[in-house]
Amino acid sequence: MKANELPIINFLQAPNVQFVIPVYQRNYDWSNNECKELINDIIAVEQHNRGTHFIGSIVFIHEGAYSTSEVKELVIIDGQQRLTTINIIYVALYCFAKDNGLKNEADMLFNMYLTNQYVQQESSKLKLKQTDTNSLAFKAIMNGTENEYGHYSNVIENFNYFKTVITEESFPLIMNGLKRLIFVEISLERGKDDPQRIFESLNSTGLDLSQSDLIRNYILMDLDPKNQNKIFEQIWSPIEENAKDIVKQKSVVSDYIRDYLTLKNKKIPNKTNVYLEFKKLYEQKDEAYLQELENIKSLSIHYKKFINPSTVADLNVRKELEYISRLEINVAYPFLLQVFEDKENGLVTDQELVNILKLIQTYIWRRFVVGSPTSSLNKIFMTLYSEVDPENYFESIAIALVKKKGTGKFPTDEDLKTSLKDKDLYNIQSKNRNYMFELLENFNNKEYVDTSNEKITIEHIFPQTPNEDWEKSITPDDYFMFKEKYLNTIANLTLSGNNGALSNKSFQDKKVMNRNDGEQGYKFSRLWLNTYLKDIEKWDVENYDNRFTQIYNRFLKIWEYPNVIIPIAENTDEQNIFDAGSPTHKKLEYFIFENNRVEEEAIAQMYFYVIDKLYDKNAQLLLEATDILKITREESDFRAPQPLKNSYFIESNIDSSSKFSTLKKLLTLFELEDDLLIKYSDSESENLQNGPYLRREFWKQLLPLVQETSLFANVSPGKDHWINCGSGVSGLVYSLVVTQKYARMEFAISTSNKEVNKKYFSKLMANKEEIEEIFGDQLEWDELADYKMSRIRYQLNNVSLFDKNDWEKMSTFLIKHLPQFEKALKPFVMKLN
Repeated sequence: MKANELPIINFLQAPNVQFVIPVYQRNYDWSNNECKELINDIIAVEQHNRGTHFIGSIVFIHEGAYSTSEVKELVIIDGQQRLTTINIIYVALYCFAKDNGLKNEADMLFNMYLTNQYVQQESSKLKLKQTDTNSLAFKAIMNGTENEYGHYSNVIENFNYFKTVITEESFPLIMNGLKRLIFVEISLERGKDDPQRIFESLNSTGLDLSQSDLIRNYILMDLDPKNQNKIFEQIWSPIEENAKDIVKQKSVVSDYIRDYLTLKNKKIPNKTNVYLEFKKLYEQKDEAYLQELENIKSLSIHYKKFINPSTVADLNVRKELEYISRLEINVAYPFLLQVFEDKENGLVTDQELVNILKLIQTYIWRRFVVGSPTSSLNKIFMTLYSEVDPENYFESIAIALVKKKGTGKFPTDEDLKTSLKDKDLYNIQSKNRNYMFELLENFNNKEYVDTSNEKITIEHIFPQTPNEDWEKSITPDDYFMFKEKYLNTIANLTLSGNNGALSNKSFQDKKVMNRNDGEQGYKFSRLWLNTYLKDIEKWDVENYDNRFTQIYNRFLKIWEYPNVIIPIAENTDEQNIFDAGSPTHKKLEYFIFENNRVEEEAIAQMYFYVIDKLYDKNAQLLLEATDILKITREESDFRAPQPLKNSYFIESNIDSSSKFSTLKKLLTLFELEDDLLIKYSDSESENLQNGPYLRREFWKQLLPLVQETSLFANVSPGKDHWINCGSGVSGLVYSLVVTQKYARMEFAISTSNKEVNKKYFSKLMANKEEIEEIFGDQLEWDELADYKMSRIRYQLNNVSLFDKNDWEKMSTFLIKHLPQFEKALKPFVMKLN
């Protein structure tokens, strides 16, 4: 790396040099405000004869072998906003000179600062080489056709601003002021310097760049220009397009990557740490990394459906996604990413997908009605996919949710009934209120009622400000109950197109009102919510109770409690440490602290981990809590000293119950009572039906035995029913799959493009005989014409993951045939690349 301080004009007027803004750079986004500040500085430094004005640094890489023969390409990795703006100023100066008869100045500006005068290749002519829309906008101002440019562009907006500033008086001031600008030129050499690390240092505040900007740069920056453009066009650009809210015209790429990382890591990254978590996950940019980029692109197609339900073709799925979007159930997105991918690959039927979306709404809506805390939802959906059984897809999800206890509980019908009768459902957020009335009114209704119609409003049957007739028509006790308890509850609310007319009138008036033949009364209404009101003569507590029962029964049909049976032996609940039973003689399966999931058996290790994190959070608060925990730098103060950070020690020789007691006190002190969840390890008998546990145990014993092939050498055991590894071609993976019916190996052709998958499958199918001859047996060739994925597989039937007596047979099958499976396919797979 070389750094020099020099005038900007020396940099810009160097002959046969082109400043390349690479595709991974964010868009040019300086507004008139930044431009005004810069042009004022340029004028002031000349006007007041200040000597020089420093404008910061410009960092670039000289591409060397990648450059054209005519020009020297400098790829700008930092400083593009300033560099682009100064170029726009020079274009504005050039246009002014040309329009005002200053031929010599115009020629000088054009040939020295804006173009490479003598090069032949058109793409090398402009000194500033941009990408996409910025490139087109810059060419428009150079050609004087900016008024014909059909899109909004900061390039053109700022050019027009500079044109208003440049006058006969200011022209020489700006020209000379530009000569006084100095900057630090930082030149990097590809292969020797680390541009990403330097870039991070220059942008360490994190104020200017979004998490997605940093991730984009990390993916693209260290590639040569050819591969930069390839990865940008084939991977990153589709991700940005998919992760865009088309209504708000807002990018949500950072949110998408955060949800993807949650699915991948089973822990939720802090919004400000998304880039760091992504970088940590993919420090090695190997084949697995390239394969995962393809997977990120593939999953982004589903994310587009979540944030833009209107783009979904299936009307039933679209409707449920719209409801999920309206209720803002974003916490479910990580889970739904994989569910929708399974749908694309034929593992989930259309009806199952709709049922899953309804189940999520039911779980969330029932919890809302009963007032369950929302803080636990992130953790629940973070790990929910590990509970999926591919043989009983929907049922396994339902069982996983019904099993939840404590803060994650799925409210029962009785829980719902108790809360529903007394809950104020009028003074809630409009999105929730509208959702509830829309579904209540339209359940099993073949003639859909648009409850969002502005003419249809919520009506209090017993009014908020009742007239004097109400006191005469019902008993004082009923009047009191309506006024003080039932006023805003569901059974006293209905929908009406005549709310203003009905107002605070008596029930009889509301029922029969027909002013000017307008049929305002309940008896004329075609809404289901008014059906019961047509047939009663007064609105008292007895009729309120009857109507409540009617609405409650409809609630149970719309937001139906899952009809599933929980296996008796299974006990896989996560619990808040304050709700958990005694830890004596128990081990953990894992714990979750502040959304970070840690696979750990020893309670002692969890104890040390949490205290360590509390020290990081507030060392002073922890050290001063001497009545809860003794912490000193004297190792001799403890029987079994456990090192903490910064040379501190704590006692480790205490029983598990004491550790729990200390942690509870510390969590209360730090106001983190809801932030430590534990999962006790199940006994052998209890785990006989525990799918996630059994899968991890099976992979754990299998992977060390796979030795005659390098496939899966770097794969860790997980809780899914499959494990994957790359094949050397993006989007094509080898998989091992175990279920309660079979064990198999498969070659999955699963790029994000269905047509490409079918083309690859056809090419391999053309060599079917030779492939099977090498393998030594017939394979199953599944084109799966209606789905995105295609696959080639070899399967052992009549074995079950849930029968440990079958594990040896399953393992032997996979270990024996996997090397030959790879050997047969690999030569033909590599030709696809």
